Amino acid sequence: MRISCNFDSGNIQVISAEAPENIQLRIKKDHQSDFYQWFHFRLESTPMVNHRLHIVDLAKSAYPEGWKGYQAVASYDRQEWFRVDCEFDGDRLTIDHTPEFDTTYYAYFAPYSYERHLDLLAWAQTSFDCKLTHLGETLDGRDMSLLTIGHEEPNKKKVWIIARQHPGETMAEWLIEGLLERLLDEDDGLARALFEQAVFYVVPNMNPDGAARGHLRTNAKGINLNREWAHPSMENSPEVFLVSKKMQETGVDMFLDVHGDEALPYNFVAGGEGTPNYNDKIAHLEQTFKQTLMAVTPEFQDTYGYPKDKPGEANLTVGSNAVGNTYHCLAYTLEMPFKDNADLPDAAYGWSPARSKRLGEDVLVAIHAVLNQL
Repeated sequence: MRISCNFDSGNIQVISAEAPENIQLRIKKDHQSDFYQWFHFRLESTPMVNHRLHIVDLAKSAYPEGWKGYQAVASYDRQEWFRVDCEFDGDRLTIDHTPEFDTTYYAYFAPYSYERHLDLLAWAQTSFDCKLTHLGETLDGRDMSLLTIGHEEPNKKKVWIIARQHPGETMAEWLIEGLLERLLDEDDGLARALFEQAVFYVVPNMNPDGAARGHLRTNAKGINLNREWAHPSMENSPEVFLVSKKMQETGVDMFLDVHGDEALPYNFVAGGEGTPNYNDKIAHLEQTFKQTLMAVTPEFQDTYGYPKDKPGEANLTVGSNAVGNTYHCLAYTLEMPFKDNADLPDAAYGWSPARSKRLGEDVLVAIHAVLNQL
């Protein structure tokens, strides 16, 4: 029996693995940080034998509530990721699974690899309507890449969409993949209508270093990028610094920051009601966006979400708050679950890459609904 994580986004520490029914594991912390929750590892063992993999010390993980009602994902071919039975006792997650093949991969959510990220960028740039731009480099020397979609004209709205500030939230880049596939479909009428009014600036992966390192929440220096928007720097957060600099050049009429939530089993948005520049117009835009997305798909809801900030009390180091306040624009954080969508549960797959991609397609309908009001 062998357990390894020496690959893209791999993360696990083996405490003991002497018998299939008692494998003891621990998640490594993000580099120079106390955050830990993301895991991704490979098990090589005897097929058709029950295995019990115990991931310990989770009471002090980043989001202990995230383990309640959670089921890990597994894959044999690294393409199809299905849910496996899990139990959580308050400090230990036990994965109870009988592998069908010699090698099985397990992860916190379906991984979105760096190679797939590069493939996405390469595919997108082949579209007549898309341009791939290098913004600069991360601390580990990886590319910060921007997709500009549509033809830039002074009268067009500037829509910025970013994903994976928190690298372990891989469902965010799955959503971006679905969004891009529809936006770059020459036969899609909605895409054509969007291009008449707007230019899209898309950063599919804001944190490629953290993603490759197997981090949950931080970059190569242990910095939470979604707390860097007030004063980003090339020393600590080049990812935010470079994107913010480009935003200053283009302007922003709408901003969408795509994330995943560990604890809440729903899709929802968090708005800018606590920012100093929040007003009735932005409130109306937020409501229109939400109502449209709820009408388009039952996967989205507005009953469960984060507590709303009181007026003037928003944290302006957070991306959506900072951008919305700076540019006086509609700015949303879109959250998806690591677990399942409790409104439409799927016992086999839970919330999945396919569902994330479909939500990305549907988000474009909500964007279209607010464009002429921005």
